[in-house]
Amino acid sequence: MLTLAGIVNAIGVTIFLAPVKLYDSGISGTSMLFSQLTPETLSLSFFLLVLNVPLFLYGYRKQGKRFTFYAIYTVAIYSLAAWLITDVLPVDVSIASPLAGTDLLLCALFGGAVSGIGSGLAIRYGGAMDGIEVMAVIFAKRLGISVGTFVMIYNVVLYVICGIVLDSWILPLYSIVTYAAALKTVDFIVDGLDRAKCAIIITSLPDEICKTLSAAFESGMTRIAAKGGYSGAEKTMIYFILNRFQITRMKDIVHEIDPGAYIIINEVADVFSNNLKQEKN
Repeated sequence: MLTLAGIVNAIGVTIFLAPVKLYDSGISGTSMLFSQLTPETLSLSFFLLVLNVPLFLYGYRKQGKRFTFYAIYTVAIYSLAAWLITDVLPVDVSIASPLAGTDLLLCALFGGAVSGIGSGLAIRYGGAMDGIEVMAVIFAKRLGISVGTFVMIYNVVLYVICGIVLDSWILPLYSIVTYAAALKTVDFIVDGLDRAKCAIIITSLPDEICKTLSAAFESGMTRIAAKGGYSGAEKTMIYFILNRFQITRMKDIVHEIDPGAYIIINEVADVFSNNLKQEKN
């Protein structure tokens, strides 16, 4: 899967982005800029390895041996696939995208989505496609910001530099579209298209609600003793995992038993269980 991730990411960058001089995010985007400003002998593949590998090695202590190996392997596949597409295979990516032509919006959207699939697969299977994410994990906390904010700041600075170097803001602005499309795609790949939902039900009739929900959805739940902060009344908090198709039915069941029940619905990225059944009822 890491091999596939590297190949897919290379397709997104070399087929859609690089031909029209749009920029990926992070070190990948930095490598694209450097490859455009330096002699042809210093290709995108060269900069991907030269810039990424030292960052992964620097983060070795923080991330561990397996992650570092997986990340370097994925970037190596990405670099190799990019070289094959641009220099070996009979595909002309020198002037325009072979699939989207010179349409910047199409290239930005599809380039971001395809490269996002590659990055998402890398993250899902224990690797990474970009060394800037490792630097974000190491330095973001020291700077008092989140990892996401660190990466965003880096990309904003990158796009500003691209605009100054190119003396044009059209391509950097379209590159922001690429970044947004890639970011959303990574979320879909890593967390899934249909995330589970968590229902927190606060009620004074826990026995009836638990029994009915368990029978309706054939799923267990967790009961936690609670106390009203204002009234001081004894309550029970029921923690229940379900999918989005079950939410309406769950609310109807709960409020039919206890009209005064308090229900909170949250999104859950991952659920790990050996006996969880989530049928789309």
